[in-house]
Amino acid sequence: MKFSENWLRSFVNPPLSSDELAHVLTMAGIEVESIEPVAAVFNKVVVAEVLTVEKHPEADRLKVCSVNTGAETLQIVCGAPNVSAGVKVPCALIGATLPGFAIKKTKLRGIDSSGMLCSAKELGISDAADGLLLLSADAPVGTDFRGYYGLDDHIFTLKLTPNRADCLGVLGVAREVAAITSAELILLEKKSISEEIGDTQAVQVMASEACPLYCGRIMRDVNLDAPTPLWLTQRLERSGLRSINPIVDITNYMLLETGQPMHAFNLAKIDGAIQIRYANRDEQMQLLNGNQIDLDPGMLLIADEQKPLALAGIMGGLDSGVTQGTTDIFLESAFFSPEAISGKSFQLGFNSDSAYRFERGVDFAATRDALERATYLIQTICGGKAGSVTEIKHGLPQRVPVKVRVQRIIRVLGIDISKQQISDYFRRLQFEFSTGEDAFTVTPPSYRFDLAIEEDFIEELARIHGYDRIPVHYPSGGMAMLSAPESKYTTMDVKRSLTARDYQEVINYAFVDSSWELDLVNNNRPIALQNPIASQMNVMRSTLIGGLIANLQFNLNRKQTRVRLFEMGCCFVRDDESDCKQIEKLAGLSYGDVAPEQWGVPVRNVDFYDVKADVEVLCKGKTIHFRKFFHPALHPGKSAQIVIEDRPIGWLGELHPRWQKKYGLQKNTVLFEIELDSLIPKSLPAVKEISKFPPVRRDIAIIVDNDISVHSLLDALYAGKSAIVSDISLFDIYRGKGMDNSKKSLAFRVLLQDTEKTLTDEEADSAVVSLVEILRNKFSATLRN
Repeated sequence: MKFSENWLRSFVNPPLSSDELAHVLTMAGIEVESIEPVAAVFNKVVVAEVLTVEKHPEADRLKVCSVNTGAETLQIVCGAPNVSAGVKVPCALIGATLPGFAIKKTKLRGIDSSGMLCSAKELGISDAADGLLLLSADAPVGTDFRGYYGLDDHIFTLKLTPNRADCLGVLGVAREVAAITSAELILLEKKSISEEIGDTQAVQVMASEACPLYCGRIMRDVNLDAPTPLWLTQRLERSGLRSINPIVDITNYMLLETGQPMHAFNLAKIDGAIQIRYANRDEQMQLLNGNQIDLDPGMLLIADEQKPLALAGIMGGLDSGVTQGTTDIFLESAFFSPEAISGKSFQLGFNSDSAYRFERGVDFAATRDALERATYLIQTICGGKAGSVTEIKHGLPQRVPVKVRVQRIIRVLGIDISKQQISDYFRRLQFEFSTGEDAFTVTPPSYRFDLAIEEDFIEELARIHGYDRIPVHYPSGGMAMLSAPESKYTTMDVKRSLTARDYQEVINYAFVDSSWELDLVNNNRPIALQNPIASQMNVMRSTLIGGLIANLQFNLNRKQTRVRLFEMGCCFVRDDESDCKQIEKLAGLSYGDVAPEQWGVPVRNVDFYDVKADVEVLCKGKTIHFRKFFHPALHPGKSAQIVIEDRPIGWLGELHPRWQKKYGLQKNTVLFEIELDSLIPKSLPAVKEISKFPPVRRDIAIIVDNDISVHSLLDALYAGKSAIVSDISLFDIYRGKGMDNSKKSLAFRVLLQDTEKTLTDEEADSAVVSLVEILRNKFSATLRN
């Protein structure tokens, strides 16, 4: 919003400079974006009258003028096309300094010239000019032009937040300045209008919720040929509006002064009663900006009995507008509910000053006062006779009193503020309030739609008190080291383990494509989103591998040939007890070479066992088993279930060739996924005596059926071993020549050691025999020759 500083100071004039005024407004939440002078700096320019004009004897386009400056009569040579005898213009005297040059006595084609008649461009008032700046006939000759034209002024540009619609008029800004500075606010004098004619306009409000208040009156015999006064034109121009005709200028002026949009209709164009209604289907109208629009049934109209006249609260219609020759008008001032206007301008592809204000809320208590003041201005400038006001009022917005507690104010603001100060601030803000023992009951004014709860009024107190006066209290707290249980790993420990093995972390959306769920986990009933942010992100993920495969594709498309990724995040599955159960998982993916390209390591693709080693590192300190397992995303012969203490915690395997082909992956992709909570428990170290005696090694080579797993053999051996057996491990597997196709040969290394003595051969052999018996009895194993 732009306005003249002098205009603002006509309502409130605190003892502050322009910069100081801008600062206090900004510090109170009304940001001043810029301050610009209305004209460039110049001096020794006066109002002058051209007495005579004669043709220059040596130049066709120059004229010799006799000019009265009040103190003397000067001869000035001028080339402006609009110079003529009797006009009043600004005249720069000898010694004057104008923007970019100084005025000296000179000769033009042999004729002395003692000054210069000026255009608006030469004075720095405008960027363009067609000739001299012509002044009104009553301009006092000899007066300093800067003072006469009000050029010792600044244009303030505010950057208002959407909640401060009350400051979309100069009067609202003045009210704010008075509250901040305690300066006196000079309110507009209410003018009584004599109703000289008995004509009234019938009005039918058919959409009362959208238009709770409508005021209007007929005015006859107005003179549109009357000039708009200089003071009004200047205030419009300095607010960014151009002068059109006196009626339009006055309605625009009222919008800028009070924040109340108004409109004047050509009375001759109104057929029957005014109707405030919603548009009918297939209705059309042409707006004042020239746009021909198709009206939507949700658009509020001002219409007569035959046609639309205006788009309510947004813009008038071209056909019913006030133009040259109009003598009778219908002047309206209304309050439209913000909900009825909001979004309509955006829908039509343009904005208007009226819509900008109505959709934020205007002062419904001042609607009729604005009509009366506009009527007074019209009669003062254009003459005319006014009829009585037609006012139709329905359910206006209710201003609900709010309880504001003193202790709550002190707690929120963090300052010790007295009840007397609070009362003073509320009075400066012109709020109606009553005082209780420990609270105030405050009623929001009709022009403040942003005040509804206790915190809103506390914010108002903070603004008027001054944000810069609220002391800064830095937060303080006792520093204490948080407990770090030895029996648990942190998620950061898990991440460090993976990054140490050359994995990189990724973070993906929990919203995924439903096709991923069907392909990768055979989930045909995923948890669907009612309002997905994108069509390909329409369900909640139950696995992390879809996102990892998408990350892999992204990297491969950018020529990355070796990719190792992991993600830690929540997955969502259906549950019998609730609609959705949230499980935190860890997933990893490995693709390409097992190691970065280098001379010391042969090049080979990563395989199942490489990633199995990574998983074993994650499960350090736990007894981990891998079982044969089927998963819809994995190769049936290269997949395993991860088991810790007989509890399945996840899976590991190569991506199924079908999905490898579908997702455009050239090499084998190995993936794993683990429930994160299974990795968190940590086994504490237990004290154990270390033997000082040499170990004894014995090897056991057996033949068993192919379908017997090594883990089952090791579990049985550890369960039945004697105390002197310290370690049993597999070191060889053989299938092939000399072996039955249904059999395999396994070789185990057995280490035996005692903490008190050196073992004898008999003791060692006895312990090994007992292990062999376990293998024979439980698995029908035979010793290999």
